[in-house]
Amino acid sequence: MTLDFLVKNANLPDGRSGVDIACSNGFIEAVEAGIDTDARETIDAAGKLVSPPFIDSHFHMDATLSLGLPRMNRSGTLLEGIALWGELKEILTVEAVVERALKYCDLAVSQGLLAIRTHVDVCDDRLTGVKGLLEVREQVRDYIDLQLVAFPQDGLYRSPNAEKNLLTALDMGVDIVGGIPHFERTMDDGARSVARLFEIAAERGLMVDMHCDETDDPMSRHIETLAYETQRLGLQGRVAGSHLTSMHSMDNYYVSKLLPLIAEAEVHAIANPLINITLQGRHDTYPKRRGQTRVPELRSYGVNVSFGHDCVMDPWYSMGSGDMLEVASMGLHVAQMTSRDDIRYAYDCVTTHPAKAMGLDGYGLEKGCKADFVVLQARDTIEAIRLKATRLKVIKGGRVIAATPERSADLFLTGRPSTVDPSSYAPNED
Repeated sequence: MTLDFLVKNANLPDGRSGVDIACSNGFIEAVEAGIDTDARETIDAAGKLVSPPFIDSHFHMDATLSLGLPRMNRSGTLLEGIALWGELKEILTVEAVVERALKYCDLAVSQGLLAIRTHVDVCDDRLTGVKGLLEVREQVRDYIDLQLVAFPQDGLYRSPNAEKNLLTALDMGVDIVGGIPHFERTMDDGARSVARLFEIAAERGLMVDMHCDETDDPMSRHIETLAYETQRLGLQGRVAGSHLTSMHSMDNYYVSKLLPLIAEAEVHAIANPLINITLQGRHDTYPKRRGQTRVPELRSYGVNVSFGHDCVMDPWYSMGSGDMLEVASMGLHVAQMTSRDDIRYAYDCVTTHPAKAMGLDGYGLEKGCKADFVVLQARDTIEAIRLKATRLKVIKGGRVIAATPERSADLFLTGRPSTVDPSSYAPNED
């Protein structure tokens, strides 16, 4: 038997080393040492890290690469970004959405980012973003798994035609029900919007992913309602709460009640480190709040936590490069997750954890999984985050679809190895 594709001498994220990965017909046939079979194409990883693809579980592709249109966000706040996006929607065209999104998808592939969940605004009565991203999803289907969330950016009840437009978007083929309860006019309207949106999702058999409590207000507690509605309608494991930044400001007693509710409902949590650290705490003097949700505490309760990129060069964020290792790095810094185990966990937050939140089939590096993976210029996941490792080869369906030359090994791969026993220099670090 001749394989389609074979990777030799790979290190894997789980710590295995010297492993070969055999692929045929777009799937992994075997993951073991010493595979001695001919292949149409063979890559020697030479002890470098081979990882499943990076995943972005929270993004806004309808706005990406629109920086400066029609003007810049002068205050840097979330609310000015929303107002600026409202101005841009008036002049947005399907063609512009498609052009910018495809450019971003090319960038994403070069970064080994092969699955993205993007929210798309449905409060534009023309549904320009929806039409554009449905076209993009079709065009990139061979190299990016693109999920679309129907997102009533201006509020389900605050925007006159939001519910009608959301239902139309779902009829057109949008995958997931979104929401933004903290942006409704009142807390009661926010809670009502969660209930209504969950009912729509339950009726249609769809997943839910809501912008939830993206605010510094500790009294914004819609995540509690999110967990309740998940239980009421039997949607456990199919719901994500994105941002959850108010949890950063809540009192500890209330959080001690809230965390078990989130875990019991099997709600996924999606933090967006780059954007949370940028937009939150803008009204503070000093000390300034970080804003990122309580990742270590969520982890301790067994909640599945992912990190999203959220924005790249748009009304809310003028930076970004589609690099999920940058996202993981910011996430672990903000959460002060610096033990060896914590850093490995941060890597999982941009790979296996979002795969679970998004319900991706065939994801991973085991027999029977899709032959989708990335060869990185690093020996392990800790080194990959530390160095923002070059993606040497990006493989989709057992075929190389992007490649980048190595950087200087002397410069980037020297120093104390991340595999050293932590107890030798930092007792009890793990």
